[in-house]
Amino acid sequence: MKRFTRLVFIIVTVLRFGLDEVALSAFPQRWVRALVRIVTLGRRLDAPPGVRLREGLVRLGPIFVKFGQVLSTRRDLTPPDVADELAKLQDRVPPFPAAEARAIIEKAFGKKLEELFESFEAEAVASASIAQVHFATLRGGRPVAVKVLRPGMLEVIEQDLALLHQLATWVERLSADGRRLKPREVVAEFDTYLHDELDLVREAANATHLRRNMEGLGLVLVPEMVWDLCRANVIVMERMTGVPIGQVERLREAGVDFKKLARDGVTLFFTQVFRDGFFHADMHPGNIFVSTAPATFGRYIALDFGIVGTLTDRDKDYLAHNFIAFFRRDYKRVAELHIESGWVPAGTRVDELEGAIRAVCEPQFARPLKDISLGQVLMRLFQTSRRFNVEIQPQLVLLQKTLLNIEGLGRQLDPELDLWTTAKPFLERWMNEQIGWRGLLERLRDEAPRYAQMLPELPRLLHDALARRGDEGGQELLRRLLIEQRRTNRMLQGLLWAGLGFVGGLALTLLALQLAPRFG
Repeated sequence: MKRFTRLVFIIVTVLRFGLDEVALSAFPQRWVRALVRIVTLGRRLDAPPGVRLREGLVRLGPIFVKFGQVLSTRRDLTPPDVADELAKLQDRVPPFPAAEARAIIEKAFGKKLEELFESFEAEAVASASIAQVHFATLRGGRPVAVKVLRPGMLEVIEQDLALLHQLATWVERLSADGRRLKPREVVAEFDTYLHDELDLVREAANATHLRRNMEGLGLVLVPEMVWDLCRANVIVMERMTGVPIGQVERLREAGVDFKKLARDGVTLFFTQVFRDGFFHADMHPGNIFVSTAPATFGRYIALDFGIVGTLTDRDKDYLAHNFIAFFRRDYKRVAELHIESGWVPAGTRVDELEGAIRAVCEPQFARPLKDISLGQVLMRLFQTSRRFNVEIQPQLVLLQKTLLNIEGLGRQLDPELDLWTTAKPFLERWMNEQIGWRGLLERLRDEAPRYAQMLPELPRLLHDALARRGDEGGQELLRRLLIEQRRTNRMLQGLLWAGLGFVGGLALTLLALQLAPRFG
């Protein structure tokens, strides 16, 4: 019953704010425009489309607000007036009352606000879909930011996720193409990330981990958490001050080097993804500031770590090989990687897949970022993936979303940025470190404790395995291995005694040299 009620509420909201008219108006076809005139009959839609879209998304709740945040960074896909309105969703969602924030904080810590803080600003400095932020000063004078979770978020999100799960199930049942896209797995990933975002202690842990990863890089500042004042619905952190990255004119007046900032952004992204396998996955302009303080001038300031992405070593290796192949325009290798990974059926012809990928990607090279749209590239790749039955990988959905955010930020900072030229040296250096001697030594160092534990047990495990086989060949192999092991043991003992003899002889020689003058 709750799902049905929520669905009715969504439909009523869409009609009330004319969101159907906003969506359909984006299509240039005449019959679509005729349909718009029909569906809007009898409704007064006086406000501008961008305003109606923003207000409607806020009314619908946090999941829809997040969609608006992503869309706000894609000025190549939305009209400027709509993008400007949607940008307000990044940190200017209507806040909940300060009295509620105070009550939540006092309940979380079991103390009066005055006992916790020397001062507390009742007016929220930022308010988004999940939480809002207040500035405060701790006892002792340390300036901090206090993030408070919006009340009632869990119930609304659960209802919307239930609808998404149901929709994904229908899509998989009714469409073969839908099964290839794995909508249920994608929604499950989205479900996990949203629930993680509702636990602010997890966000604080994410921030601490990212701060540790970024130390020494000199490109980004991450706030330090005040762990004694962190709870599931309230966290307190170091106060960060800077200029929002979306306020381009203020940054220009401050003298920020936009070209360097854009290059640093690309470096940060690829470092987080390929070196660490742990990346900030909610990089819309409301969460990214730029420091104008003399000591850290021009550095990024990262905020809001509720959504982070993680990649396994296998994912990183696969993606890095793909990126390198793309940058080298080796489309045959890209096709081979897709087949080797099992993302496309094993019987797929390499040359056909290679030609399709070349047709999508080749027109994008040697062009500045202002002339490239990753959104359009992804759409073309989606069409290609349908033709070759490419399976969508749910674990990479956050990475794709973050790539679109990065493109949107880069487009604002330096439209002339050559994304490929900037990223290629980093990836090649990373690949050399992974595949070369340095990578081998690093992996041996990491695995050494496990090997040290396994090696003494290896003869027994091998004996048990061969004994279970019970065949003559296995017993003969076991006999030879035991003889070889005894021979190796004797050799190691000989080396050990020889080493001890050498050390002992050296010690006696040094002792004799020290005593010689006394008896001399």
